[in-house]
Formats: sequence, C-alpha cells, structure tokens
Amino acid sequence: MSDETQPSLPDHSARWEDACLAAALFAVDPAGSGGISVRALPGPVRDLWMELLRELLPAQLPFRRIPLHIADGRLLGGLDLAATLHAGRPVAERGLLAEADGGVVQLAMAERVGRSTAAYLSTALDNGEIQVERDGITARTSARVGVVALDEGANDEEQVPHTLLDRFAFLLDLGDIRYTEAIASDIDPSEIQSARHRLSEIAIDDEAIEALCGTALALGVDSLRSSLAAFRVARASAALAGRERVESADVSAAARLVLAPRATRIPMPEQPDEEQQAEEPPPPPEDNQDEQQDQDQTPQQEMDKPLEEQVLESAQAAIPPNLLAMLQMGAMRQRSNSSGKSGAIQSGSLRGRPAGTRRGEPGAGARLNVIDTLRVAAPWQRLRRQERAEKGGASEVLVEVRRDDFRITRYRQRSETTTIFVVDASGSAALHRLAEAKGAVELLLADCYVRRDRVAMIAFRGPGAEILLPPTRSLVRAKRGLASLPGGGGTPLASGIDAALSLADGVTRRGGTAVVILLTDGRANVNRDGIGGRAQAAEDALASARAFRVAELKALVVDMSPRPRPDAENLAREMGAVYLPLPHADARALSGAVQAVS
Repeated sequence: MSDETQPSLPDHSARWEDACLAAALFAVDPAGSGGISVRALPGPVRDLWMELLRELLPAQLPFRRIPLHIADGRLLGGLDLAATLHAGRPVAERGLLAEADGGVVQLAMAERVGRSTAAYLSTALDNGEIQVERDGITARTSARVGVVALDEGANDEEQVPHTLLDRFAFLLDLGDIRYTEAIASDIDPSEIQSARHRLSEIAIDDEAIEALCGTALALGVDSLRSSLAAFRVARASAALAGRERVESADVSAAARLVLAPRATRIPMPEQPDEEQQAEEPPPPPEDNQDEQQDQDQTPQQEMDKPLEEQVLESAQAAIPPNLLAMLQMGAMRQRSNSSGKSGAIQSGSLRGRPAGTRRGEPGAGARLNVIDTLRVAAPWQRLRRQERAEKGGASEVLVEVRRDDFRITRYRQRSETTTIFVVDASGSAALHRLAEAKGAVELLLADCYVRRDRVAMIAFRGPGAEILLPPTRSLVRAKRGLASLPGGGGTPLASGIDAALSLADGVTRRGGTAVVILLTDGRANVNRDGIGGRAQAAEDALASARAFRVAELKALVVDMSPRPRPDAENLAREMGAVYLPLPHADARALSGAVQAVS
C-alpha cells in the first residue's frame, strides 16, 4: 500500500502511542530519565497506562507510593521514635526514598504536593542520594529513583511544581484521550530487560547532540536539563530498538517526547534573501516528468535534509495547536501569588490543613503536637538520665520532656477570594456592559459553593461611583441587587478606580484576597470632583491607576469598546493589570476570562 492510500492515525491515537513509547523508555532508564508527569483525572485511560507501565517495569524493581501529606521522617528517614524510646538511644529508620533505591516512586496528587516534599525529591533526582541530619541522626543513603507524578489538576491553574517538571524527561497529557482510542501496546516486556542491559553501551555522535540542542533552541526550551533528558531518552530509544548507536529516528523521538511538550514558541521557517532568490531562479519543469518520479524523489529529499531539520519537523508535529493561547493565559496567571481561585495561602496555628510544626507552647488555640515533641526529646534521654542520676533524682521516669521540646502544629489555609466587578455604566453602551457583567456575576456565583468565593459590583457614571452589590456569595441576593441597574451619564473613571481600591483594601484587611475586574473603554470625561472635562478627567484616572498599582492588587481591565483603542491598554499598564480586549464578549466569555486570571 502506498503512502497516499494509508489512513493517517487520529491525533489522539498518535498521542496514545507516544504515551506508550514514553512508558517503555522510562522503564528502560527510570533514574536517568528523572521522572514522568501524567496529567489525567482518575479513570480507565490512566489505569490502562499505569498497568502498561507496571508490566514493562522489571518485577524485581522497587516500586513505592508516596502519599500526599507524607512526613519528612518517613520520606527521608530519621529517628525511629518507638525503637528509640524502647532502647534509650537514637535508632535510625530507612526512609521511603532509600527503600526505593534503583526503582520507581509514584507521587499521588502531584499538583498539590508540598514545597518541602518537592524540594527533597528534586535533591534526590539531582544527587542520586539523600543526606539526613535531623533528630540527632546523620546519614547519607543512596536514592537513585524515577518518579511517576500523577497530576489530577482540574484546570490549568493546578500544576505540578516546576522544580519537579524541570527534572522530568516526559510530560504526558492523557486528559482528552478516550478509552476506545487507547489501543493495546505491542511492546514486549522482555525487550525492556534487554534494553536495560545494553543501555550503557549505546554511542551517540556529536551531530545528534547538536540536533537536539538546536531543536531545543528553536522551540524556546531554555533549561539545560531538558536537553540532557532528551540526550538520555535518545540513548534509551536506541537501546529499545536493539541498535548500537543513536540514529535519526531516536533523536526525533526524543525531541517529540521531551522537547515538544516544553515548547514556548513556534519556530518560523527561514526566508531566503532577495538577492539569493534573484540569483537562483527556480528551474523550469521538465516535459517528461511523471508522478512516479516525483514520489520517488520525495523520500530522497527528506533523507537529504540535515538531521537538525528532520528533528525539528518531528518536534513541531507534536506541538499543541493552541500553544500560543495557552502561553498567553499562562502569562496572565503568573501575576498571581497563589494557585487557584480560592485565595492566597495563609499560615497560622489555629485552623486549616497541617503544615508542619514549630517550637512553641500550647495555649491560646495553639495545639501541642505530641509525636514531634517526643521526637525532639528522644535523642536527649540518655543525657537527661545521667543528669538525674548525678542529682539523685527519680530514675523511674521513662521519657523526660522539657519546655524546649514542645512543638505546636502549624496550619495552612486559603483565604476566600472576592471578585469585584467595576463597570462603566455611562453612555450609550451602558446597558450592554451592565447586562454582560450581570450575567458574568451570576455565572461565577453559580458554583461559588465549591470555592467559597464572594462577588461584588461597583458601577460608575455621572458624578461618581456606587456600590451596587456588596461582597456576597448569595445568588439570590445578587439577582435581587442587580435587578434594576442605573445607566447613562458621564464617565468618572477615577472615582470608579478609587471605589474599587477602597473596597479591595477592606477585603485584604479582613484576611481575604481581592480580584478587581474593570469593564471600560478607558476614556474618562468626569474628574474626581464630578466636573466634566476630558483633560483633567484623564489625569485623575491615571493618578488613581498609579495609586492602585502601589497597592499590588490583582486586576484585569476588560476593554469592551467596539473597536479597542490605546486608552484602556494604557490604563491597564498604569494599574499594573492584565489587559484583555473583548469587544464582542458575552457573559460566558467574560466569566471564563475572569476565572482564567483569578
């Protein structure tokens, strides 16, 4: 069958084949590839891929699971509290990473992993060992592991920490692959074992290394770790194929699996110079040239291409089609200090999720952590027994705990988010803006019970601004308050910004997180005093925007004018806000934009 008559694989089927190939290459060299991130919600597709990976991994290879809220002592090792209290001397225990040395660890809910756990895993991936110096224990143990990070993020805001992704070779996304498209893989597990034995003998030449580095540069992949990971994956691909040296197919596979998911730009083809085009006109077509000769020459032309161009074309085919849109939304989210819409992270000792311990005394709501208190006191028991014996004290005390040993539990919680809509209700377009803002408010409030968010609305027109809807999470109250909205009159833009700043300041003072959404065309004609005049009104608006920027609040300026002009964009720049032109937005599009930036 000719190439023209062969049916092309659907995009999802090709992605599933790449996911199976990534599992095989990871099984060949888990520690060398660092790790593999699998972004998918729990379901049959992810289960099928995990079953394939377990089949490909050698049976004797250690495989351990890391819970989400694992303690540092269990992860790294340290003091065995029960054995220490029984023996009266420090007794060390092996950590989970040391138990998995030479094998694989599976990280559940990797998008929510703590910073300390991510840092410890990154150190183990970098050094191949862990060093423990805690609780009176000093030890250095080997921990050469590969990590399988299960990313169950419900949206683009929930991501695996970059410190881990930068050290992983493979970034898979199985989210939109259907179970019917996940066909069975034909990879033989016995081939994995053979590839593991011949991996150290695989050679790679300078041309292949230059092709990988050039592809990484063309795709905007700046991290050197990614190029090194692609180098290791190319060698694993050659070992899996039974070759003695890396060939172009292995380099193309490494670029497609490692570099393409990290692309930050789409490479542009080089344009020939005008002088070169004038000197080298295209040759005229020959009269006796048939289609079969064209088909025969095409593969030869592909083979004559430099290796770097072949690798780059292979990587470009794997780049998501919506790369530019995803990068734009990612830049919008980078301004946030928190991940998600549920507000900034706050640490304390009263409520929330446990987030470690600190030295302190119980009381005033602070809770004593008994286990960590005993863990701190245990290494000192022998010295304290000797001190009691020298002083003639009682010897029947099993464990002596002193005030310096007290550890209280720290908690971490997210503050609630209040989204403040500031709507330009002036002029002829007021009804349109208010209607879309009202619809967006109702859409955001419809699922506020999940995030415990609140919504407020400010409208400015005529001489000043007015709070139409105080911060609330009640959909009934919002509909009642937004039933009749005033419109028309001048544009006191400065008053609207000042009112938003005042309301947002009150939210942050109460421990919340404020997000300001300003809907306007950026053209002011009423100053702070309620007097008309475009020149003074524009100066007042820019002054209010600079004051807003000093407060370091998160904001989005939505330009809803029929034809976007520089006014709203300049205003967003002065406010330190994200600028988003939506001239033909409806309530659902506006709600989606707000959720993306919040």
